[in-house]
Amino acid sequence: MSALVIREALEADLSAIVGMIADDDKGRSREDISEPLNPGYRAAFDAIAGDPNQHLLVAELDGALVGTFQLSFLVGLSQRGAWRGQIEAVRIARAQRGQGLGREMIEWAISRCRARGCRMVQLTTHESRGRAHSFYERLGFEPSHIGMKLHLSGANV
Repeated sequence: MSALVIREALEADLSAIVGMIADDDKGRSREDISEPLNPGYRAAFDAIAGDPNQHLLVAELDGALVGTFQLSFLVGLSQRGAWRGQIEAVRIARAQRGQGLGREMIEWAISRCRARGCRMVQLTTHESRGRAHSFYERLGFEPSHIGMKLHLSGANV
């Protein structure tokens, strides 16, 4: 195991986080890494930071940011009012990929979900990300649903 430190993201981490999110084929077309950052990123950061069920997290290795993900806690009426953990936007810095850091981040998130009393942990990953599917399956996740999206033009752009 590495000396990976996972902590809540700080506002000062925003540019690095957006950079990691943008550093793949999907992210490059969706994100804007130009400085100053689009105000939407800061508004989202503030909303996440202000919600006790939302956590924007970063992973540090030797003081450098090497990963990020969002962990959300959701409650629903199904399964007798079960809480579930939702993991989103998992990214590892390109130079650090393949070292087991993603596994450490996901295992950390699962342990927080257990501690919070969640009955399940769920995540989504784009259908084109075959390597990610294999990664999550090795960690015990099972494909179970078909996700659908409706993009709303002009919303929060």
